[in-house]
This record gives sequence, C-alpha cells and structure tokens, in this order.
Amino acid sequence: MKTKLHLIAAITATLSIATFFGFSLLAELFGTHAFIAQVKSSIVFPGLFILIPAMAITGITGNLLAEGGRSKVIKQKLMRTKLATANGVLVLLPAAIVLDRWAQAGQFELPFYLLQGLELIAGATNLYLLTKNATSGRRLTANRKRYI
Repeated sequence: MKTKLHLIAAITATLSIATFFGFSLLAELFGTHAFIAQVKSSIVFPGLFILIPAMAITGITGNLLAEGGRSKVIKQKLMRTKLATANGVLVLLPAAIVLDRWAQAGQFELPFYLLQGLELIAGATNLYLLTKNATSGRRLTANRKRYI
C-alpha cells in the first residue's frame, strides 16, 4: 500500500512540476502578458495546492519505505529528495508567488524575467532529480520483486 501511495504521489508531483515548467516556458516564448499572468496564477492556485501535498506524501512514504534499508541507491534517493525539497521551498515556492504577484500587477520588467529564468532552472533541476528518483525506485521495486 505504501509503495502504491508513494508511486501515485511521486507521479502527481513530477507531472505537476513538468506542467508548470512546460506552460511557463510556452507562455514566455509564445504567450501574451495576459496568458503569462493566467499561467502564473494557475501555478499558485490550484497548482501549489496539488503539488505541495503530493511532494509531502512522496517524502513521507519514501522515508517509510526506506526504513531499515540503507543501500547506496536508497541513500541517493533520500539525498535527491532533500535537494528537491530544499529547491522547492527556497526557490520555487517563493518564485511562484512573487512571479504571480508581478504578473497580476503587469510588472513584466527585467526582475520578472530574471526570476522567471531562475524558476525555470530550478524547475528543470527538480524534474531531473525526481526523474532520477523514479528510475532508482523502479530498480528497487524490480529487485524486491525478484526476491519475493
């Protein structure tokens, strides 16, 4: 049960981040200021209200699944999870809120685009970390099934 919950939460979190990243990139490249503002607003609500619980459930169930098993792969997964969490809390969450406020106010100036660039780099980093964790998770699950 924990494994399925972990999988569903991790997929939800990864797809949320990929969606935020993709729409932000498309809006910046091809959208109007109104579309950019709508994307930023949608990331904050309902986006963060989907992503944050999904990330929390992923982290909690990941730690529960890792109990007792301290292989190199598990330690790497836990380290990547901590990095993704720190990146999310320290960079992505504040950036999403500030970018939304600036977009709603029509403040599409240099600071907006610099912060948008930082947010895209941080989002791509989290996508990479979560994808690496998914690959490791599949390997761990395959190894466990092999011995059952």
